[in-house]
Amino acid sequence: MSAELIERARAGDGEAFRQLTAPHRRELQVHCYRMLGSLQDAEDALQDTLLAAWQGLDGYEGRASLRTWLYRIATNRCLNALRAAKRRSAREWNVPGVMPPEPSRLGEAVWLEPLPDAQAADAAPAPPGPEARYEQTESLSLAFVTALQLLPPRQLAVLVLRDVLGFHASEVAAMLDATVESVASALKRARATLSQRRPALDDREPPPAPGSPEEEALVARFVRAYEAADLETVVALLTDDVFMSMPPIPFEYEGRAIVSRFVAALFGAGRRFDLVPTRANGQPAFGAYLRTAGGGSRGTGLIVLGLSGGRICAMSRFESSVLRWFGLPAELRPR
Repeated sequence: MSAELIERARAGDGEAFRQLTAPHRRELQVHCYRMLGSLQDAEDALQDTLLAAWQGLDGYEGRASLRTWLYRIATNRCLNALRAAKRRSAREWNVPGVMPPEPSRLGEAVWLEPLPDAQAADAAPAPPGPEARYEQTESLSLAFVTALQLLPPRQLAVLVLRDVLGFHASEVAAMLDATVESVASALKRARATLSQRRPALDDREPPPAPGSPEEEALVARFVRAYEAADLETVVALLTDDVFMSMPPIPFEYEGRAIVSRFVAALFGAGRRFDLVPTRANGQPAFGAYLRTAGGGSRGTGLIVLGLSGGRICAMSRFESSVLRWFGLPAELRPR
C-alpha cells in the first residue's frame, strides 16, 4: 500500500501524500519542538518539512523508511532555522504595578514556549529505538527542552536523534551527511554539556505519576493557596532549590527565599488570581487569571509546575498569548 501511495503521490495525488505523511505529522511536530523550543517555530518547520517532502518525493529511493526520510528533512529544516538565528528577542518586565526582585541571573533560552499535552499525546506511534536513553515524558519536560536549547545546533540534533528517538549512529550520520565518528564525537560533547547544565536533576525525588492521587493532592494544595494569596502555604510547598523562569522575559530566580519574594510581589496590592487547570510538557499547568473589579478575571499567563516528590521544584510563567493553544479563554466571566 505504501508503494502504491508513493507512486500516486509522485504523480501529483495530494490525498495520497497526505495519507503517507499523516501518521508521522504529530511526532515530527514534537521533534521540531524539541529542537527549536517553540511551538510556533515547530509548526513552521513542520510545514517546511512537508513541502520539501512533497517536492522531493521523486528523490526518495526507499533505502530508509519513509519515517526516517521525513526525520532527515525535518532535522535539517530545524538546523537551518537555528542557524538563521532569527529567534524572538527577550522582552522587558511588563507587569504593571509589580516590582520584581533582582533576578538570580538572566536566562538564555528566552524563546521557549510550552507544549500542550494534547498535542504530544500521540506523538510517538513508533516506539523509540533501543539506544534511547530518555523516557518520552522526561524528554518533553520544560527543564529538558530548555537544556537542549543551550546546545550547539548540530550537537542538539545528534542528541535528540540518538538519545531521545534511539536512531542508530549510522542512521543519524546519513541524516546529517556526516560520518559515524563525527556523530559519536558530537554526542559525547552534547551529553557532557547536558550533564553540566542539569546536574541537580538526578539528585531530586521523581515527580508523582501524572494524574495520580499524590499529584492531584499537591496541585490542589497549590491552587487553594495561590488563589487565596496564602504566601506562607505557597512557599511551604517549594523545594529549597526551586527554580522560576518566565520566557520571553529573561529573569530567572533560584532558591526558595527569592522565589517567595517574587510571589509576594505578585500578590501585593491586593492582586488575586483564579487558576484554570490544564497540562503542558507532561506537567501540571494553569491558566492564570487576574480578578477584576467587575467580578470577572482576565488572563495574564500560563503557569507550569515542575514537581519533585511532594513539592514544587520549578515554576515557569508564560505570557497570556499561549492560553489559546490550551483551549483557554482570554477572560473568565463573573462567578
